[in-house]
Amino acid sequence: MMKTSRQWHFYGWYLFWIMWVALGTCLGLWQWERANDKRLSMAIREAAPALVQPTMQPAQGAQITLRGEYLAEHTLYLDNRIVDGSVGVAALTPLRDSYGQLWLVQRGFLATGPHRKPPQAATPSGTIELTGEWQDVQAGGPLYGDNREGVRLQQLSLEPWRASLGVFSYPGWVHASEGDGVLTPWWQPNVMPPSRHMGYAFQWWGLALAALVVMLVGGQRLRRDETQEQSLRNKNKEG
Repeated sequence: MMKTSRQWHFYGWYLFWIMWVALGTCLGLWQWERANDKRLSMAIREAAPALVQPTMQPAQGAQITLRGEYLAEHTLYLDNRIVDGSVGVAALTPLRDSYGQLWLVQRGFLATGPHRKPPQAATPSGTIELTGEWQDVQAGGPLYGDNREGVRLQQLSLEPWRASLGVFSYPGWVHASEGDGVLTPWWQPNVMPPSRHMGYAFQWWGLALAALVVMLVGGQRLRRDETQEQSLRNKNKEG
């Protein structure tokens, strides 16, 4: 029988590697689930209809066409955008459509350079028409300090307009790609392909398998070494 110190060494070895096996297995399953989620998101986006003057909330990824008037005086700018090496902002202008619905339109990229002067994007007046992709409200990342600094925003959000315009008709925004007042399109949906998540899943499972092999081989060696030492001690006692 192994001595107490040896027992702790033996059990500690297995416990350490079991944790790595469990971690690799769980992370692999998580990546596999993310791959399935991405497939579903891509399918929903591809199946989203093209809508003209919608009066209900569009589906995620729907191409929509709006007619109405920009509320130019309420334009704000999403800060720290980079397009083709140029630093700038994205113009965010509310639009009141012909049904009286209030939309937020991300109109595209405006180069500003490195200076911090308030940006100014030319905005057409009167009735306009634009087309773009609908995106539901997304959770922002970590925010350090206030979201709004003058007319610049650190994160895309509907909250900065709540005090002046109230609530938008639908929780989300239109990423305009063509039409009146549309600047340089820059936005692309941030969808990692499912194949990459599957690759990550197999990597984690490979690490889990490697940890399992190391655990078993190392455990056998520990047991064999202890058996040999015990046998040697018994021979010495008999001698």
